[in-house]
Amino acid sequence: MFRSLKILVLFYVLVFLSLFPVSAGCAESLPRGIFVMALDEPCALSSRQEIIKLVNLAKRTRAKIIFIQIYRGNKAWFPSLIADSSPYKDCLKNIPEDPLKLLIKQAHSFGIEVHVWLNMLSLSKNKNAPLLQKYGFSVLTSNLKEKYSLEDYKIDNQYFLEPGDMRVRRELSGIIEEVIRSYPGLDGILFDYVRYPDKNPAYGYTEMNMGRFKRASGVKTIKEEDEIWKDWKRAQVTETLQEFIDTARRINPNIQVSATGCMPIQRAYYEAFQDWTFWLNRGLVDFVIAMDYSPDHLEFERWISAIKAKVSDFRKVKIAVGAYKLGSFPGEFKEELRFSENAGAGGCVIFHYSSLLDNPVLANILEEDSEF
Repeated sequence: MFRSLKILVLFYVLVFLSLFPVSAGCAESLPRGIFVMALDEPCALSSRQEIIKLVNLAKRTRAKIIFIQIYRGNKAWFPSLIADSSPYKDCLKNIPEDPLKLLIKQAHSFGIEVHVWLNMLSLSKNKNAPLLQKYGFSVLTSNLKEKYSLEDYKIDNQYFLEPGDMRVRRELSGIIEEVIRSYPGLDGILFDYVRYPDKNPAYGYTEMNMGRFKRASGVKTIKEEDEIWKDWKRAQVTETLQEFIDTARRINPNIQVSATGCMPIQRAYYEAFQDWTFWLNRGLVDFVIAMDYSPDHLEFERWISAIKAKVSDFRKVKIAVGAYKLGSFPGEFKEELRFSENAGAGGCVIFHYSSLLDNPVLANILEEDSEF
């Protein structure tokens, strides 16, 4: 009878486990990601050795997605005929094959996804950007102050393209097409800098954008404080993203599409005119990476908590943790990581790779099989 009772108990335990499987831990069930910057020294795509080192670190830290930056400041780390592809050609001097294809192959062999990371509407500090050579200053977003030189267009130490300019959309969509066609093995594409500048945010006063607004709205005099003008700028950002997504999915319908979202959420909506919760709720993107780079874990948590009420599915949010600010504060890094992986989001992304190389204690925290 005792043996029969044991068998009966075991049966019910197995039934319970089949209905309510025990989690293997947040770190295993939630996909971590790592941002890899193109300007890192040495560049992660500059040699076979660097590519293997990147994949090995991703394995050790249990990262399931590598977000590799291949477009920044109108420069390309891939074979482009539209952007300046000199960085790609520099990589080929040390490696006899396409470095991104090699990274995809190496990462996939360990079950790690590769998503390309593109900085879309920022030209960084690139005064010689091919887009500027082709169209001049008119493609740069502008406020109402007099402009006498290219330097007068610089915002937050970089040049921003105007999302309401159809030429900008067309050129950048062409770059996206180049990427997707060149790398059919890609798992995803991440669109960064799809927004207006959020520093003193009275921008959008370009000839093309104002003309389109006046024709569409019937408004003859634009006033910065008018909601119709603000809504227009917000719509331009969303429409620009939609065009990027349509281009990517037309070529590869199965590719994962994501975007970065400014934080806190008020900054995104009112200053950068980036309605990224709308993007999520309407299904424009598969997920958004919320760039929560506060070094104060309490503020970090408040910013994330504010999102939950605004998105219909919080699992479509991945939380970016700013390791680059926390090299000297491993305790804060651990708190933010713990919160990110237990908040109900779809995972976390570490910003960025070189910060983990420079601060091994942070990489060690990621490797720990602790309460995460």
